[in-house]
Amino acid sequence: MQLSEQELVRRENLQKIRDLGIDPYPAIDFSVTAFAADIKANYQEGDDTYLNVALAGRLMMKRVMGKASFAELQDSSGRIQLYISRDDICPDENKDLYNTVFKKLLDIGDYIGVKGYGFKTQVGEISVHVSELVLLSKSVKPLPIVKTKVDEQTGETHTYDAFTDPELRYRRRYVDLVVNPQYKKIFNTRSKIIREMRHFFDEKGWLEVETPILQPVHGGAAARPFKTHHHTLEMELYLRIANELYLKRLIVGGYDGVYEIGKMFRNEGMDRSHNPEFTSMEIYVAYKDYYWMMEMVEQLLHQIAITVLGSAVATVGKNMIDFTPPFRRLSMTEAIKEYTGIDIEGLDEGDLRKICKDLHIEIDPSMGKGKLIDEIFSEKVEEHLVQPTYIIDYPIEMTPLAKRHRSKEGLVERFELFVNCSEIANAYTELNDPLDQRKRFEDQLELAKRGDAEAMALDQDFLRAMEYGMPPMSGLGIGIDRLTMLLTNQTSIQEVIFFPQMRKERE
Repeated sequence: MQLSEQELVRRENLQKIRDLGIDPYPAIDFSVTAFAADIKANYQEGDDTYLNVALAGRLMMKRVMGKASFAELQDSSGRIQLYISRDDICPDENKDLYNTVFKKLLDIGDYIGVKGYGFKTQVGEISVHVSELVLLSKSVKPLPIVKTKVDEQTGETHTYDAFTDPELRYRRRYVDLVVNPQYKKIFNTRSKIIREMRHFFDEKGWLEVETPILQPVHGGAAARPFKTHHHTLEMELYLRIANELYLKRLIVGGYDGVYEIGKMFRNEGMDRSHNPEFTSMEIYVAYKDYYWMMEMVEQLLHQIAITVLGSAVATVGKNMIDFTPPFRRLSMTEAIKEYTGIDIEGLDEGDLRKICKDLHIEIDPSMGKGKLIDEIFSEKVEEHLVQPTYIIDYPIEMTPLAKRHRSKEGLVERFELFVNCSEIANAYTELNDPLDQRKRFEDQLELAKRGDAEAMALDQDFLRAMEYGMPPMSGLGIGIDRLTMLLTNQTSIQEVIFFPQMRKERE
């Protein structure tokens, strides 16, 4: 491993610290009593609240001025200025901690712990006057510190050496969060979204559960799975593409409402709204239908927006997205007709193939009627669905797990919620007729024979569960990543996942 000049200097500093008898990686319980943001927000002169504080974090700046210096400490809440006097932190005759360690051997990025008291400098900056300083961890690789310079003629501030390359930021999130701490707000918001969703469901008495991630049959969605092999069981297993069929088994078992928030895995393409590993919430409630579910989703998203944003309106790019109920509802046939002028009702596969050709939509021979309709919708309709819109009543070929529509032949009771031209939720009145379900699975097997890699597999155990009796119910899935993108105004899913999947790093 070839080291840079700065890395060599830091390793030399590390050894010099050890030579002074100081452990650069001490085993220590350094009890933090305050955070930078709290002190800066709440300090008042004459108030003794911050008379004795202990903070820990990274050294992000130091300005040495003889016997006293200024520095900046960055903890999990933000940055605060430190005032460090040689005689305060070295009350005895040995001044090595200040003269040698702090002035010469501590580097930007090192973890330090400080004790002292809050005060306001002559220029009005709230700071901490340090009385004790300890090295908690030495960094041997330099951070990419952002530099700014003000143009004396124009007054403009120019930024240099910013850590902005997206690929590097996603690969080295641990660096990104240090030098671009503003991105922490995205992940804090993501946590709030999940927490509020759980609160909403728990208040209604529904149970949070866990279902298998390794599954013998990849069911519950139309997607290409990741496959692995279990040596002891001598069987093929799949990373789940959905948890739907297991959650429905629990409704058969007697629960009225269950939900799970967890990872799903799909061995498909990657783009700004797709990652092969993503987080989904799925919920199933007995004795309900998709009309009830639409109202529930409106309440849920409105409540999340109010809690997270303080408003029902989210700014997403140039759009103002309003989550105030009710949301617009359009059938898939109506939506295609509205945005293409073409009425697809009653058309067969051949007719749909001709329409795709006329609309210059790329298709292949493996696609059945449902896939062709989905392609027309995706290519010609989605881009228009900015405000929250339910697309309802899908062709039966597209949705093997949804109940047949109670009044519209050839359709199922399904909706997808589109916001800002992207689907964030999918729900059905669930199919609970085991004979109909078996026939739908068999139709999927025929599509698989034609080469459809996303066709559903037939799950015999799930069918057996249905045969014991499955109550009417409605089910819903919401993509946590896409919802977070909306509520944090991000255009790439990689921005809302701590560690998104990346191509192998070039050496």
